[in-house]
Amino acid sequence: MSSRLNKLVKNFAHHIGLPWQAGLSHEQRVLFAVYYKEDELKLRARIEEFKVATEGARHLWLPLDITNAFANWMAAEEYRDSYFAEPNDLIGNYPDFIHDQLEYLQQQIVEQADANTLVALIGCGTLFGFGSVAGFVKELSVHVPGRLLVLFPGEYIDNTYRLLDARDGWGYHATPLTADN
Repeated sequence: MSSRLNKLVKNFAHHIGLPWQAGLSHEQRVLFAVYYKEDELKLRARIEEFKVATEGARHLWLPLDITNAFANWMAAEEYRDSYFAEPNDLIGNYPDFIHDQLEYLQQQIVEQADANTLVALIGCGTLFGFGSVAGFVKELSVHVPGRLLVLFPGEYIDNTYRLLDARDGWGYHATPLTADN
């Protein structure tokens, strides 16, 4: 397996094993596990290692995988056939997709998470082109009572996150975990 991913898992295990500080803002309770986009499949094969590290630190693990969220949302859309015929008509509905997905995830968190739970957001690359990962994570973090881990295929350079090969990045108050730290 990739030595980069070995380092990332090791850094995550070390970080998650530290006592969780109380009184942090929502954004400060977010962890970004940043990895190269070409390591996506390798990382997915190793998600269990993140779970083991989390449970080894005596925290609960709640994975939320949004990889197929857009496909599932589109399949449920009443006007999906007309969107396939005229895809540009769908663009105005992207905020609805983001809103619906956030609402669904928030419900999962409310039902299954407590202050000792690490919620792992898997598949955030699926948001590329549909909505802002920064906005999505910010909105979702408000509902996470413990910690939120975002498995992030991109880069973290000079306090800026870049999803996939996006030209623009954004600053965020989360804790970055990379193979380099």
